[in-house]
Amino acid sequence: MTTPLVWDDTGKRLYEQGVDHGVLYLLNKATGEYDTGFAWNGLTTVTETPAGAEPNPAYADNIKYLNLLSAETFGGTIEAFTYPDEFGACDGTVTVGAGVNISQQPRAVFGLSYRTKVGSDVDSGLGYKIHLVYGLLASPSEKAYATINDSPEALSFSWDVTSTPVAVTDMAPTSLIVADSTKELPAKMKSLEDILYGATAAPKLPLPDDVIAMFGP
Repeated sequence: MTTPLVWDDTGKRLYEQGVDHGVLYLLNKATGEYDTGFAWNGLTTVTETPAGAEPNPAYADNIKYLNLLSAETFGGTIEAFTYPDEFGACDGTVTVGAGVNISQQPRAVFGLSYRTKVGSDVDSGLGYKIHLVYGLLASPSEKAYATINDSPEALSFSWDVTSTPVAVTDMAPTSLIVADSTKELPAKMKSLEDILYGATAAPKLPLPDDVIAMFGP
């Protein structure tokens, strides 16, 4: 006996919103790990922008013979009112003296984690998702300094970012992992958060293989 499809059932009208719990992770070049984390206050928007995976058709025998897909890439935009001091290395800034920075320097690779909230029509606090992003490089950002007037606005920073995927055993390299609390056991989510936020040791961004092992059966 088949069960007919049902649309917009109570409790199934899910949505996602917000961004919080941002953490910057610096890459340790010697080990290849993101083993130093810093809380990112003032994070306002993270835009994920996948690209590539475009079809490239091949023709033979007067017909479309097959479709080849181009490599998929990952990038995006980070917007914030402020950023950790440690992000200076990722933004091409080097401190040369107390309170003095020099710009246009080599940019460091970094990782990022942030949280988005999941709600439904009956529960606005249904759960959350933790996004883990690897291999990021930030492009120079525009800073528009405006006079204070009768409608003042705080200066907002914005960076375009691109990513170099990291290796995953038996799978294609990836730039992004998302852990969903509405699908995973609370104990597994807590274990991930303890690592990300430094509950028991220095905060770090676990590599994909470590995350997969953590959430495996």
